[in-house]
Amino acid sequence: MDIELKKVATVWPGIRNIFSVPHNMREYNKLVCFLDDLMDEVGEDEHHPLASLMETIGSLVEMYESRNISKMKGDPIETLKFLIEEHGLKQGDLIGIGSQGVVSEILSGKRQLNIRQVKLLSEQFNVSPAVFV
Repeated sequence: MDIELKKVATVWPGIRNIFSVPHNMREYNKLVCFLDDLMDEVGEDEHHPLASLMETIGSLVEMYESRNISKMKGDPIETLKFLIEEHGLKQGDLIGIGSQGVVSEILSGKRQLNIRQVKLLSEQFNVSPAVFV
């Protein structure tokens, strides 16, 4: 086993960004993009040399989703607050959905999101519009 560990230690610096557990939405999105590329390459071929890699990356994505994405279900405002925090944004970074005052009213629950805002937010955060409804 010592030989196997040495082999892994030599290649680990070059692959650790791929095989690390995602801890925020940026890392998660990067891993999902990598998984998409793998899926395009491997397809349905269970004997493809990268099939087990696809399965491993899929497990890392699934782990993040089970811990974090479920928090996004339910209240649209809580979802928006969660996404803002995960992406390290501030209210001022959401100018596309309205003025600072409008964003503040939305986050405080005094104003509901309209269809245009839902569309913009779903595109900005790369999530389904359904999470804001």
